[in-house]
Amino acid sequence: MDTAAAYQCSEAEMALLQQVTLPLNHCSVPSWLLASLAYQQRPIPLQLDSVGAWYQKLFCTLSQFENSADRAASFNDFMQVRFCLAVQSGSDITQEIITRPKVNYRRLLLGWLMDSDNDQGAAWRSWVESRFGLLTQFHQQEAITLESDAYLRFRHQCSRATYNTNEVFEQLDLLYQYCQLELSLRYPQQEHLCLYRGSDALPAYQFAGQTAMLFNNLSSFTLSAEGALHFGTQVVKVSVPLTKIVSFDSLLPGSLQGEQEFMVLGGLYAVELITI
Repeated sequence: MDTAAAYQCSEAEMALLQQVTLPLNHCSVPSWLLASLAYQQRPIPLQLDSVGAWYQKLFCTLSQFENSADRAASFNDFMQVRFCLAVQSGSDITQEIITRPKVNYRRLLLGWLMDSDNDQGAAWRSWVESRFGLLTQFHQQEAITLESDAYLRFRHQCSRATYNTNEVFEQLDLLYQYCQLELSLRYPQQEHLCLYRGSDALPAYQFAGQTAMLFNNLSSFTLSAEGALHFGTQVVKVSVPLTKIVSFDSLLPGSLQGEQEFMVLGGLYAVELITI
């Protein structure tokens, strides 16, 4: 197969992709390609700039643990030390440590679970823009364009959420790479995961006879169609590349548990409408 031909887009699709992506990002796949239908069908490895090289020892160590609970505990321990995060313990020694009551990766996960349109959700979407070049389409029920007042309000929320934090975007970089390691161990020899998304009448597109939907740069999906009803009355079934999953419910115990929730990078996706 001609590799270039496999990732070509129609003029109509490319015009839409250029509206919803930035020309530059900080990962190994161009923004327009990452958001395209071709990438959904034929995903290629996705690496954040320099993270693999700088933290190679960490991920080699994590991959040697036999179960996910030990990997999660080791990852959390590393993050606490690397970023001087608050230590949750009742011992006399740890109580003497000066904690950092600031936003960190775990608080951002909890904030997203509570309400993806809050300040923490704005921080997540700002990180996606920075790292992957996927523009935010909606926030707080507002359609956003780069020239709009809504985007300025969104950027204000981003600044408020990330002000005086300890390299919070780098924390999310590591969380994403840890998620990718965990997915590769749980779903070996698998490139996609069948997930469901509930929404309120997202616009549909037709490209080369395929029905596609454009999802926000970061959206919540679930493992079950019934669970997707919590997010909206229109439920679609989507084959999601593992590389586009940022986090999921059981990645870190206590973070997203309860709704089988997956945080998924946006763009165009071929979908199947589900009737429940």
